[in-house]
Amino acid sequence: MSRTNELRLIARVAQMYHIEKQRQAEIANHMRISQATVSRMLKKAMDEEIVRTTVVAPQGTYAELEDHLRQKFNLPEAIVVECSEERDGAIMARIGEAAAHFLEATLQSGEVIGVSSWSETILKMVDNVHPIKGNKAKYVVQTLGGMGDPSVQTQATQLITRLAKLTGAEARPLSVPGVAQSREAKLAMVSDPYVRETMDQFSRITLAIIGIGAVEPSRMLARSGNVFSSQELSDEAEAGAVGDMSLRFFDIDGRPVITPLDDRVIGMRLEELAKVDRVLALAGGPAKVAAIHGALNTDVIDVLVTDKFTARHLLDRVGVDTTSFFNGS
Repeated sequence: MSRTNELRLIARVAQMYHIEKQRQAEIANHMRISQATVSRMLKKAMDEEIVRTTVVAPQGTYAELEDHLRQKFNLPEAIVVECSEERDGAIMARIGEAAAHFLEATLQSGEVIGVSSWSETILKMVDNVHPIKGNKAKYVVQTLGGMGDPSVQTQATQLITRLAKLTGAEARPLSVPGVAQSREAKLAMVSDPYVRETMDQFSRITLAIIGIGAVEPSRMLARSGNVFSSQELSDEAEAGAVGDMSLRFFDIDGRPVITPLDDRVIGMRLEELAKVDRVLALAGGPAKVAAIHGALNTDVIDVLVTDKFTARHLLDRVGVDTTSFFNGS
């Protein structure tokens, strides 16, 4: 009976603390025991499962989907957002909102933020970021040169400048095309001291914000005057590519796909991205499921922000039955 008596007392202490909301000092005084004993009893209550912790996910959140994404893809963090319809515009808007909140909530003072600026979802994120008054960043660094027609490349610089202003940072744009016409042209451009100064910041980036692209270019990239021809993209697909991060292609297993195009890209490489402390990836939509799957297999991504439809598609691909996770979709 001694164990029963012990557990009875532990249960009473746990009740006073968790249910009656009494402080440990109050419990100690009431029970005529030391506060250290109260603390030990509360720990014992957890060990004996007298007290059990239950986290109830709020409506509109998908804790089970997030948990399975973390487990199946060895992913440190996953954010799955509510979305009323499986449509690219709606998905990007919701992902952008969630990513903006995550950035505001987790930004550390003095961070060097790297941004792959040619992503509609990243644009949506920046649209939703509020001016940060506390933990201000140091630099916002453009990690991929401007894309497509030179007349629209300024949009990338404007995005970097806007995010820098919102986070209290100094903008470091990469004022060159994202893809050079040849390897020799690339070498000439990256030898420019201003370009070199920005690229030297790649190794100092503490938070990288990236999009994930399918081999088929996004509407935004296509409208900008996509720099790759259909034949070049076909060559990437034939080589096994399923998607890209900052125009660095990879296959479904996360292995880099190296083609002659790689020598012409002016931007951060996957191996450089892998060294960044936190990589925040924003992506969703049915056209990008394979690309996101491959990106997760690179082990580069630390936080994925996606929508509930894409999360289910990703888990379906690895044999997880998601039908019981939520109703209505």
